[in-house]
Amino acid sequence: MLAMAIDVATRRLVPLQRPRPRPGPREVLVRVRACGVCRTDLHIIDGELPRREPAAVPGHEVVGEVVALGEGARLFAAGQRVGIGWLGRSCGVCPFCATARENLCDAPLFTGYDRDGGYAAYCAADERFCFALPDGVDDLHAAPLLCAGLIGFRSWRLAGGRRPKRLGLWGFGAAAHIVCQLAVAQGQQVYAFTRPGDAAAQAFARALGASWAGASTEAPAGALDASVIFAPEGALVPAALAATRKGGVVVCGGIHMSAIPAFDYRLLWGERELRSVANLTRADGEAFFQLLREVPVHSQVQPFALPDANAALQALREGRLQGAAVLVP
Repeated sequence: MLAMAIDVATRRLVPLQRPRPRPGPREVLVRVRACGVCRTDLHIIDGELPRREPAAVPGHEVVGEVVALGEGARLFAAGQRVGIGWLGRSCGVCPFCATARENLCDAPLFTGYDRDGGYAAYCAADERFCFALPDGVDDLHAAPLLCAGLIGFRSWRLAGGRRPKRLGLWGFGAAAHIVCQLAVAQGQQVYAFTRPGDAAAQAFARALGASWAGASTEAPAGALDASVIFAPEGALVPAALAATRKGGVVVCGGIHMSAIPAFDYRLLWGERELRSVANLTRADGEAFFQLLREVPVHSQVQPFALPDANAALQALREGRLQGAAVLVP
């Protein structure tokens, strides 16, 4: 089968012919129909995250069809559509797993990082960490929901969920454009912050219902109740704190961020809260996909053929995407 694997020397993906994976105990073999391109994939390929499996096949926003079952697998049937996300397995016994915080597991496996992911024709996954997907979303538009959607949803909930009236989204990419739709549907006012000069992203945000859209160097009238930072720019942390009212919360929604510059304590004072999001739990996925049955979300996608994965990654790297890139084997 065709797979796009990481070449550590060039920090690019190279096409390889690999044997079709065999599903292990409690695993399913999935024929990949679509796989979203996530910024975490860039962090892995660019070496911004520690190398785990140097020649790994990336991809953790996988939509596909179950074609084979491993020993003991019983949650899905052959022919059923499933989604595969970032958290590929948790140990189930560490203190975090024992307290319903498997996203902080001490010995996790991550899809496309510790084990091969969905930049391939087939992908094997632990059935316990796969999701049944809503029927009303096709493969192409479902793919970004598996990470951009899930991490965005968890970030939104940690920022207060429906409670904040004025919600700031910093970095208007794949995750933010999904969260924007969820928040607007809940009656929240969304304030979208983009790279300076990115008029296209600002127009995109307004088209999705944002009350205000401007550069991250600008400030809308009035303080925000909460902010979520999706861009991996540490300099946005003090900016978001400055824009958020006393008692508000700023959530860093990415797995990697550049260094946060020193800032005056007055930006944090006033019982503002600064927190990060780490991975996700299966309960997040179940709650998110249930919410989507009540609040439909349309993910904006740009499809690429699987051999064009490097072009998709470069478009993401350069900020040339509105929404998400999706690879189609």
